[in-house]
Amino acid sequence: MSSSVEEFRTEVRGWLRAHLTGEFAALRGRGGPGREHEAFAERLAWERHLAAHGWTCVGWPEEYGGRGATLEQQVAFHEEYALADAPARVNHIGEQLLGPTLIAFGTPEQRERFLPRIVAVEELWCQGYSEPDAGSDLANVRTRAELHDDHWEITGQKIWTSLAHESDWCFAVARTEPGSSRHQGLSYLLVPLDQPGVDIRPITQLTGTSEFNEVFFDGARTPASHIVGAPGDGWKVAMATLGFERGVSTLGQQVGFQRELEAVIALAKRNGAAADPLIRDRIARAWTGLEIIRGNALRMLDGVAAGAPGPEASIGKIYWATWHRELGELAMDICGADGLLAAGEPYDLTDWQRLYLFSRSDTLYAGSNEIQRNIIAERVLGLPKEVRG
Repeated sequence: MSSSVEEFRTEVRGWLRAHLTGEFAALRGRGGPGREHEAFAERLAWERHLAAHGWTCVGWPEEYGGRGATLEQQVAFHEEYALADAPARVNHIGEQLLGPTLIAFGTPEQRERFLPRIVAVEELWCQGYSEPDAGSDLANVRTRAELHDDHWEITGQKIWTSLAHESDWCFAVARTEPGSSRHQGLSYLLVPLDQPGVDIRPITQLTGTSEFNEVFFDGARTPASHIVGAPGDGWKVAMATLGFERGVSTLGQQVGFQRELEAVIALAKRNGAAADPLIRDRIARAWTGLEIIRGNALRMLDGVAAGAPGPEASIGKIYWATWHRELGELAMDICGADGLLAAGEPYDLTDWQRLYLFSRSDTLYAGSNEIQRNIIAERVLGLPKEVRG
């Protein structure tokens, strides 16, 4: 792709303006964290419309179905998508996490089998990492997989699996070497979900919605060839996937944060809360924090350009997660007593209530704050490793 960043940005903006119309016009602003249940089928149709016009996987190499967009062009795409208030993507996990992982570590056969279906949004993916006793501490995984001739047989439980109930496949980390512990003996498997031995149970969240799930594997099977990397390489591959998760789409996320902050400020002006000097101070701190988030995200792009963000990306994750949680708290304080009343029966929440409740999870999913601090301490600052029993 030879067009300049501004030419590319103009192309993206024009296409979105022309196509977020008609049947898709009502999808503006729909979906996203805490609201993934909104118009899911319609958003899936929109995503396939994106695919039909070549707007999925824009940063992938052209040989794998992408546009070969430069890093700067990818940032422009995600920013323009957010600025257009386009609906939240339903194929994020396949496009942003698994696809780059297969491009980096997959076999030619795996790329040929899975990548075209991700580009076309024909198969949706979820991430099978966290377990009841291995949340952000992925090295404590107990789900096991045994190789039987031509297939792996998987037994165990995953939890907090985003959109598993809407997904066709799961990339799961399982322990494939009996007696191994921590980072050793793990493997990265691609597992079909529509089969006997897989039980998906949605988890009702504080928001009353259920985008997280428990996934139980009881003798579930996947072909022996559906392992990414060699047996025992699961930790290395899984960490690379987490690195891709901290990619360029975070710049689009900041646009959404800015829109939320602007709405919070407008609310404070309408209901008079802005007259409170403490509220004004917190709003100023939130504005400053948003600028820091963007600075961290831009700095992280150096790591993305090198292949995947390094452990320094944990700084950005801690900062934006904590900032967003505090924004929800600020919004509720600005609402005052009105924030205690549901919008309707039986549990119809306002946008501010949903922001407050769901943002509590920001400091947990995609690596809890505690785990991110350990990563920074050990891998960035070089401090002694935490003593583990």
